[in-house]
Amino acid sequence: MVDVNNFESIQIGLASPDKIRSWSRGEVKKPETINYRTLKPEKDGLFCERIFGPTKDYECSCGKYKRVHYKGIVCDRCGVEVTKSSVRRERMGHLELAAPVTHIWYFKGIPSRMGLILDMSPRSLEEIIYFASYVVTDAGDTPLEEKQLLTEREYRQYRHKYGTDFQADIGAEGVRTLLKNLDIQAEIDELKELLQTATGQKRSRAIRRLDILDAFNDSNNKPEWMILDVIPIIPPELRPMVQLEGGRFATSDLNDLYRRVINRNNRLKRLLDLNAPHIIVQNEKRMLQEAVDALVDNGRRGRAVTGPGNRPLKSLSHMLKGKQGRFRQNLLGKRVDYSGRSVIVVGPKLKMYQCGLPKEMALELFKPFVMRELVEREIANNIKNAKRKVERMDESVWNVLEDVIREHPVLLNRAPTLHRLGIQAFEPVLVEGKAIQLHPLACEAYNADFDGDQMAVHVPLSDEAQAEARILMLGAQNILNPKDGKPVVTPSQDMVLGNYYLTMEDNGKQGEGSRFSSVSEAIQAYQTGYVHLHTRVAIQTADLAHKPFTDEQRKQYLVTTVGKLIFNEIMPDEFPYLNEPSRVNLEEKTPDKYFLDYGTDIPKVISEMPLVKPFGKKDLGNIIAQVFKDFQVTETSKMLDRMKNLGYKYSTISGITVGIADISALEEKPVILEKAHAKVDKINATHRRGLITEDERYTKVIEVWNQAKDDIQEALKTSLDRKNNIFMMSDSGARGNISNFTQLAGMRGLMAAPSGEIMELPITSNFREGLSVLEMFISTHGARKGMTDTALKTADSGYLTRRLVDVAQDVIIREEDCGTKQGLTARAIKVGNEVIEPLIDRIIGRYARVTVRHPETDEVIVRENEIITEDKGRQIVDAGIEEVTIRSVFSCNTQHGVCKHCYGRNLATGREVEVGEAVGTIAAQSIGEPGTQLTMRTFHTGGVAGDDITQGLPRVQEIFEARHPKGQAIITEVSGEVADITENAEERTKVVTIKGEVDTRSYEIPINARMKVEVGDVIERGDPLNEGSIDPKELLAVSDAETLKNYLLQEVQYAYRSQGVEIGDKHVEVMVRQMLRKVRVQDPGDTDILPGTMIDLHEFKERNKKALMSGGQPATARLVLLGITKASLETDSFLSAASFQETTRVLTDAAIRGKTDNLIGLKENVIIGKNIPAGTGMDIYSSIEPKSVGVVSENVYSINDQSEAIDEIEAVEED
Repeated sequence: MVDVNNFESIQIGLASPDKIRSWSRGEVKKPETINYRTLKPEKDGLFCERIFGPTKDYECSCGKYKRVHYKGIVCDRCGVEVTKSSVRRERMGHLELAAPVTHIWYFKGIPSRMGLILDMSPRSLEEIIYFASYVVTDAGDTPLEEKQLLTEREYRQYRHKYGTDFQADIGAEGVRTLLKNLDIQAEIDELKELLQTATGQKRSRAIRRLDILDAFNDSNNKPEWMILDVIPIIPPELRPMVQLEGGRFATSDLNDLYRRVINRNNRLKRLLDLNAPHIIVQNEKRMLQEAVDALVDNGRRGRAVTGPGNRPLKSLSHMLKGKQGRFRQNLLGKRVDYSGRSVIVVGPKLKMYQCGLPKEMALELFKPFVMRELVEREIANNIKNAKRKVERMDESVWNVLEDVIREHPVLLNRAPTLHRLGIQAFEPVLVEGKAIQLHPLACEAYNADFDGDQMAVHVPLSDEAQAEARILMLGAQNILNPKDGKPVVTPSQDMVLGNYYLTMEDNGKQGEGSRFSSVSEAIQAYQTGYVHLHTRVAIQTADLAHKPFTDEQRKQYLVTTVGKLIFNEIMPDEFPYLNEPSRVNLEEKTPDKYFLDYGTDIPKVISEMPLVKPFGKKDLGNIIAQVFKDFQVTETSKMLDRMKNLGYKYSTISGITVGIADISALEEKPVILEKAHAKVDKINATHRRGLITEDERYTKVIEVWNQAKDDIQEALKTSLDRKNNIFMMSDSGARGNISNFTQLAGMRGLMAAPSGEIMELPITSNFREGLSVLEMFISTHGARKGMTDTALKTADSGYLTRRLVDVAQDVIIREEDCGTKQGLTARAIKVGNEVIEPLIDRIIGRYARVTVRHPETDEVIVRENEIITEDKGRQIVDAGIEEVTIRSVFSCNTQHGVCKHCYGRNLATGREVEVGEAVGTIAAQSIGEPGTQLTMRTFHTGGVAGDDITQGLPRVQEIFEARHPKGQAIITEVSGEVADITENAEERTKVVTIKGEVDTRSYEIPINARMKVEVGDVIERGDPLNEGSIDPKELLAVSDAETLKNYLLQEVQYAYRSQGVEIGDKHVEVMVRQMLRKVRVQDPGDTDILPGTMIDLHEFKERNKKALMSGGQPATARLVLLGITKASLETDSFLSAASFQETTRVLTDAAIRGKTDNLIGLKENVIIGKNIPAGTGMDIYSSIEPKSVGVVSENVYSINDQSEAIDEIEAVEED
């Protein structure tokens, strides 16, 4: 076997007949498989033991030699080599064909490779191959032409007329003769001459032919190898035959297909021996050709060969293709041992790094570890005894199991794994029952809930795997979401509600204005019922010595509530005392307005102070982010556990529930509805009098009802008591929002019909009153559409993620700094006057490309090549600077990846990105994972504003696939002034005239489109004239790459942020860069590139550099924008492309070109089983010697709880 980690690259090519024979261990001569009486393989058949090896380990067929000490002997009776039976997975056979046949991939593909080489149409070739026409292979002195087709009748006439002066042939033999006679070099020279003058269709065909002839010339492939004389037969274990319980056999389809080929081949041999009539032999040859076609790619030509029940048989091509094919099913997806799955339940008592593992499951997962330990402790005498003890669940195994799993993390995974947080590591805690317990804060990352979800458990076995699981994947380490750098472990539901209730304030509660000398005194007063949680009291700040108060504040009383005192106990020391949910309090200090001097009339002052809003879900998220920023991972994880416990405790104490009494009827509702009905009647009357059109009437009615619903919502907001249970739930962010409440207590409003347009009959009832029968049926449309949309969206979003991962999987951080002098000018992204993404979000965590100075004082805020932190970012924005040039992935010069400086901070860790980080995959997951949250619908604008605007997921796909957008905007090709806009009523268009510096252009725009320009506006090339989406390929044609990149980035951000999903710019930048990495050569200059070829940008620069150094002319080229699917298929790695889509096409092309895959990306390496070249698999890390760092758990938030943060480990590593 080849050592998988010991080669650099893998090459593919055409197999010559001799090569196929050299692979083979013998010729298969009979179509038989096994003898049904003895169940032994037939000799010389498809399962022959002499050819493929013995079926039983170290035992020949006849039984003369048994046992391993005869290894390597070939039995003199049956001819079988004595060896292990697994060779039946490796040894191949072959079949000598009585007549050559063509390989259907090279004849039938698009474009037909044989057709291009011979310069013949695929139809002509088909006539020759399938014995309908003869082809002239050598015209001799006759007036016939080479490659001329002759019917049977013409052929006989010419034979009669010219005798043997010319040669003509039929079938694959004819094609082989033509291919053999081809002088490739001469053809290439001829085509190059032709290219000097040719234009149009002729030129493009010449380029395509030249491309393929060059491929044959450069690789060691010969064109006649596309014709098969001998067929390889794959090892029998890869096309097995198994006995079913009824005594019948199930067999792989390949055996049937091989059997048809062998049968026809044997019949053809027999007919040739008998000197059968010409026509019968030809017919048999055609049948053989068709049988081989079916074996290689069934159904590619003509009707597919079917098995029992009219099911098409799976041919060799089908074994590779698609989700169930060899690539995706077996090479990229594998089954693993040491795994289990079960239903999940909540584990509120767990710590962030723990999960509850059912005892029985843990025993099975850790079985070998437990067995070894039982033997070592001499509880069991031997392995067999130990195994028996484990299987019987003997009392003694449980203590051993406890010790075995201590400090041994397990991986938990929930399908679908949409991003890297879908698999995390936890330390198992043994629990009774059969359900896995999950930490409640881990739910959001997994998108898990406890309504019957299942999760899978995997055990990392090696020390390295355990170390990586613990350091990189531990639940307590994964605080931030890689897509936006915000905490992903924000508390939800009851945890939010409890902390909200805890931090509420109230007027006139018992004991208001009491003074306490210490926190413990205040809490004791609460426990004895002297004060309430929400009572505002004063406390001496001296007792809060660990909080960062100012010297002035330390001499005063702090006005707070008992609840807030308890809430602040969970925060790390040195963290500001949180008294209000504001940025100042969070980042700087507790505001002075809450401090009172000694001797003040405290109760009086407190009663006049306004109430402070409690802490809701958003505020908790901000607190977590700030704690993470100040104290790093470990402290944050501990604080989160404390916050969780507090939330559960006080949501229980609060006793908040929902009852029908919480939904009070709205008094203003009948009045609002009456007014709305009156307005609608008035609109309908106006329409009946013909004053407005049907469309206008419809739009106005919809507006009236929407307004009515808004009025009811506003009335509800004002009428709601702040202590109403439902209000508290929605205000805290625990569950529900005001529009849910409107449906409960106000009105449900307008519903959408199945077609997507809005029905003008509103549902005026609410759920408190109950719906009428008609209203109930109207509302079912929406519910059903919601269900189908969700199902479709999940599949669409998954497919988008798969394409994104594929196009960016080889983007890895490769080096420290690529030294580029280019950058990206970042401004706030706006659409109209609405800011989609503010400047600060775009620059934090990026390196500055140029030094940023304060516009007034001229002092340096950030130096060139310095990272912009949160503080620096705020200084930049506060200084009024509106644009900053930053290092960007767009302009990075690193080949096959990105450098650290162009990428900036890793959003998942909040620190600088490491060399080896697979940022392409992270980017793909970050864009794909929120895809399910985007809407599916195209906005129906009611036919008023022209075309429908695509939004949500379809818009994201449209951008990444670089398609012509729906509702396209027309862009200008010249810069200048808008001179005139006129309407052409007959053609229903507007004509916009633009006066440029050089020439004047006019553009026709549909009459109902909304204009973006007016007469007198000064516009730049590439600006849109009307509203809508710009076609990115047009934009690239009229402006530069920079404009296009910025436009694509802005559009993706708009699609996501308008739906409330935040994604870091750098993820989109990685994708857009992958779409723009190819150029199309226009003039090859003195390089050896063909005109019209697509070539990688880096390779293009290298070739030009070579040409210039040898004193020649460089080539010129234009940047090409490829959609992600096309870009994936254009990758240099044929393994990666073949495992993505269009497998047969990719492999055909790669084989002809003799392509070499240098195994640069991740997929290629997974396919052949090498370590992936990312993370610790990178070359720079492979030479590092491992050294002991002591017990890891002392540094990570883990079992021993003596955490000194992960920094210690890093300090040791750096030494």
